[in-house]
Amino acid sequence: MSDRTDVDSLNRTQSPETPDDSPLVAMVRQGDGSACDVLVRRYQRRAVAVAYRILGNIEDASDVAQDAFIRAFDRIEQLSDDARFGPWMLRIVSNLALNARRSRRTAVPLEGSEDVAAPADRSRERADDELRLVVNRTIQKLPEKQRMALILFSVEGFPQRDVAEMLDCSVELVKWNVFQARKAVKEALARYSGDA
Repeated sequence: MSDRTDVDSLNRTQSPETPDDSPLVAMVRQGDGSACDVLVRRYQRRAVAVAYRILGNIEDASDVAQDAFIRAFDRIEQLSDDARFGPWMLRIVSNLALNARRSRRTAVPLEGSEDVAAPADRSRERADDELRLVVNRTIQKLPEKQRMALILFSVEGFPQRDVAEMLDCSVELVKWNVFQARKAVKEALARYSGDA
């Protein structure tokens, strides 16, 4: 069986929800570029999504994701558990995106800020935009660990164990950070609606 066939069969047989990256990482360590391609295809969308949630700009997010893959493959020997490539890779993405965000120090823009709806829908759309703005501003003001825990767990849907690994903290700290972040968002929404 050729190396190309090995990579193709690994790519087809892995569940996208819980892939076992160990065989692919072993092939990358041996210099197999096709295994790198499979790992990129497997994690590219999530890498860009995580970076986008931090940066708010798709071009910057794509650049960060690309840089993260390059760093991951350059430093593949630092990965201690080959089966945990995904969380390790997304931790690199998170760190690079946070560094990029700190260096530019600008607010994250909201999607859908253009007013293209019919007149009857404009007031509802404005209310939705205002609500998104309140939530977005609240999230952006959260302490970094709370913001990242909320984004990675609640928005991106990563398991708490993976979030803990990406943020280099305990699962209990992830739970606490998510709880505190959700509490802050709920309080901001209550103030916005006049229920506070």
